[in-house]
Parts: sequence; structure tokens; C-alpha cells
Amino acid sequence: MNASLPTRLGLLLALYLAQGIPFGIYTQALPAILRTYEAPLSLISLSGLLAIPWALKVFWAPWVDRYYWPRLGYRRSWILPMNLGLIGVLVGLAAFDPASLRDPTGVYTLFALLFLVNLFAATQDVATDGLAVRILAPHERGLGNGIQVSSYRVGIIIGGGLLLYVLDTLGWQLSFIVLIGFSCLLLLPVVLYREPPVLPEVRAHAHDPVWQIWRDFFRRPGLEGWIWVLVTYKVAESLASAMVKPMMVDQGMSLADIGLQVSMAGAVTTITGAMLGGWLVTRLGRRTGMVAFAAVQSLLFASYAWPATGQGLAGLSSTQLIVVINAAEHLLGGMAMAALLSAVMDRARQSHAGVDFTLQVSLLAVFGGLFYLPAGLLVEQIGYASHFLVAGLAGLLLLWPAWRYTREPDQLSPEPA
Repeated sequence: MNASLPTRLGLLLALYLAQGIPFGIYTQALPAILRTYEAPLSLISLSGLLAIPWALKVFWAPWVDRYYWPRLGYRRSWILPMNLGLIGVLVGLAAFDPASLRDPTGVYTLFALLFLVNLFAATQDVATDGLAVRILAPHERGLGNGIQVSSYRVGIIIGGGLLLYVLDTLGWQLSFIVLIGFSCLLLLPVVLYREPPVLPEVRAHAHDPVWQIWRDFFRRPGLEGWIWVLVTYKVAESLASAMVKPMMVDQGMSLADIGLQVSMAGAVTTITGAMLGGWLVTRLGRRTGMVAFAAVQSLLFASYAWPATGQGLAGLSSTQLIVVINAAEHLLGGMAMAALLSAVMDRARQSHAGVDFTLQVSLLAVFGGLFYLPAGLLVEQIGYASHFLVAGLAGLLLLWPAWRYTREPDQLSPEPA
């Protein structure tokens, strides 16, 4: 490591912030935009298919780990081109006419652009995660993952809540022009960063067959139980979060209100939660943090059921109560994510850091995404209130694998040579 901790954390902050902007467009702004143009709930939830690159990036992650241009650097060889690709797609989004969303052709055009956004961002994420594993020591990972989740959420504020606000006040084209300029600024830290030479163990395993890389990861002691954690931990969050903003639109909230009061407020509390969770996980441990934080978050998912019926509480209207619950739920979500990513990073080998990290987060994305897709259909059948009760109960029941199989760094088997 040839840079101070603040320099390394600053670099990761810029990289994850750049990835958070397009993710905010896709997850935070898109559902509200589509509902405003009278898209059915089933179409909104099916837009989750646009996240396929995040689930499938594991299949090209070995090549991101293996190939690079020495003059640019090991990880910068991928990070810089993918950022430029993202900026190019934002230019396309700036030229898009939102009025065309009332026609299926317009919807499919927007979906194609957002698919490219996810493709570039997912590929960059492989390289960024590999870089993070490399430059953070185990005792720095709680803080590092707090920074990661926090900066990612700042990006979501910009690409989600702030975008919705500007869309509702200044218009579509200007909103994306501002995002383009900000994304260009975020390129500067990685352009100026002097990446350390490639590690000897990376060179030694540079040409390992892809099947062997995956096989060796899954053969490591204790991985069988940990896989159960990965496939269950984000199910409830995906199921619940898919329908929060459509519910707000149906209760009469404007895009500006959703952007300022919900998306931005929720992102701010996520940032607070990520930093708090990153600090607490070094004291409570990975397992206690993951289980305790996610348990409270699941109870908050269930609590959406009350305002979903149109009723308020303690002097708050139903929409005001949604805002309060949303802020609290995002606080706990940030705490849980910081703890989870620290545990994920613990299980990534230095020689295949990008692949190992990506394998794990791909499992999170795949199984979480599976429950995002039917959320709209479920609400159409049982209503918003029952849907959120189901999500909360599922979250509590699915915490058993995290309690049973999560291990602390000093309890893991040494990394093989």
C-alpha cells in the first residue's frame, strides 16, 4: 500500500459515488417516473430484469481480474473505460424524450439505455471491489465498508432523489446534463491515483482456468453455510423496497416530495447507518451486527403496513409516517450492509479478489432480485399492507443462516498459498 488511509478511503469514496449515481437512477427514480406516466405495477417490478448484469457479472469477473493494460494499472485499466461508458449513456439519457414513455417503444428505449448503465457499472464494480480488498487491511474494512456504503448512497441521492426533484422543477435534459458534469469530476481521483504494482500472488495465478478459480473458492472450508447467508440475507429488503415508491405515488405524493422527503432523506440516514454500522461491527463482531441490524430493519418493513392502509399515527399523516419509517429503515439497512460487506470482504482471496467478491455479491443480487420481480404482482393480489407484513416476517425468519454461519475474520481458515 503506497498511500495513506485517508487517500485510499477518498479514492474509494469517489469510485463508489460514481457507481451510486446510475444505480440511483435505476432503483430510486425509475419506479416513480414510470408510475407517473401510468405504467402498471407489474411492469415496474419487471424492470428489475434490467439488473441482470449485476447478477451475471461473475461470468466476466475472471477476465477483469486477469487482463489489464500495464500503463494504466491493474484496476484502473477497467475502472476508467467503464466510467467513460457510463458518461456516454448519460448523454443518451439527456437526449431521451420522457413524453415517449406513454408509448411502449419509448419505455423499451429507456430500458435499453438503463441496461447499458447497469452493464458498465457492474463491470466497474468488479474492479473497484477488487481494489478495495487489496488496499484495505482487515482492521480497516469496517470503516472502509462504511465509506463504501455511504458514498454509494450519496450517489443514489444524486441519481435518485435529487434527480426526481430537478426533473419536477427544471426538466429532463438539464437534470442529466448536471449528472454528466458531476460524473466527469468524479473521474479525477482515479485519473490521478498511482496504483501499486501487481502483487506476486496475482501474477502467479493470472492464468488459472476460470472453472478452477470458481471451484477453489467454493471448496474453501465453511463456504457451504456462508452461501446460505448470501442467498437469504437480502430477500426481505428486495421484496419490500420494490413497492415503497409506487405506494407513495398511489397515495398522492409528487415526484418532488418523493425525491426530497423520501429518497434523499432515506439516503442520508443510510449514510449515517453505514458509518455507524462500520464503527459498531469492529466492536460487536460481524455476526452480531448482521443479525441485530437486519432484525430491526425487518420489523420496520412490516411497519409500512400501517400507513399503507391510509392511516397515520401520533399526529402524523399516512404519507408523513411513510417518510419516518423510510428514514429509520434506511438507517438500519446501512448498518446491516456495512456489516455484511465486511464479512464478504473477509472471504475474498487476494489472488482473485475481484472474482471472489463478485461471486458473493452476485449471489446476493440474484436471490434478492428474484423477489423484486414478483413484488408488483403480489401487491395486486393481496394489497400493499399485507405485502409489507409478508416482507417483514420473511426478513425475520431468514436471519437464522446469518446467525448460524457467519464467522469473524480470526475464525476463518487461512488463505491457501
